[in-house]
Amino acid sequence: MTLRLFEVNLKARDDAALGRFWAQALGWTASGAGGATTVKPSDVAWPDAAAVRVDIISVPDPETVDTRVHLELGSGSAAHHAELVARLRDLGATPADAGQGNVPWTVLSDPEGNTFCVQEPRECHRDTGPIAAVVLDCADPRATGRFWAEAMGWTAHEVTDEHALLRSAENTGPYLELVRTPHLKGVRHRAHLDLAPHPFEAGLQAAEVARLEGIGATRADAGRGDFPWKVMTDPEGNEFCVLGPA
Repeated sequence: MTLRLFEVNLKARDDAALGRFWAQALGWTASGAGGATTVKPSDVAWPDAAAVRVDIISVPDPETVDTRVHLELGSGSAAHHAELVARLRDLGATPADAGQGNVPWTVLSDPEGNTFCVQEPRECHRDTGPIAAVVLDCADPRATGRFWAEAMGWTAHEVTDEHALLRSAENTGPYLELVRTPHLKGVRHRAHLDLAPHPFEAGLQAAEVARLEGIGATRADAGRGDFPWKVMTDPEGNEFCVLGPA
């Protein structure tokens, strides 16, 4: 398998401003122009699984909506958790009610309304970097987890009826967590995952798209123009992209 998680793609009215927020939130660097800002670590580079980045794309009017993809940030101690939440609020994050009830983690929204979480200290998050997990809501974590594990060659660490926890074969970088969400709303594609073949070589993108179709993915890019990426959906209808040589 050659596909690797490349980035989490977010939509925003002001990509540069939201890029500054996430760069400060994660302690990473932001760069970009022409309506796209990339936020990535400076000490590690893709294809290392720890180098998953955040790509922010400017669109005319991205409504503040519920999405099926969000980020979870890790914390090392109760004091660090409180300090991180306070710092994020100083940067412009606001408390969010996602129906979570009384839970040990904190739910916030970034300045453009994208919901994310700051997790309580967890042993499994100690070596993930600032992004502890990328979370995908779904109806069936077992089946959806099998798809994503096969799509990227990731290893399942926990699988139950309620959630599936996957991580790269190298056991580095953030987790991908599939969470059972009983009352899923219509899919909103304000945030999605971008995958990329490694290395970026001619022919690999087409081969990977065909392989993904064979395990249950569907092409969804009809009428979207001739772009160097291919838009697909997983078996539950969640959009993602397979990148290719620009």
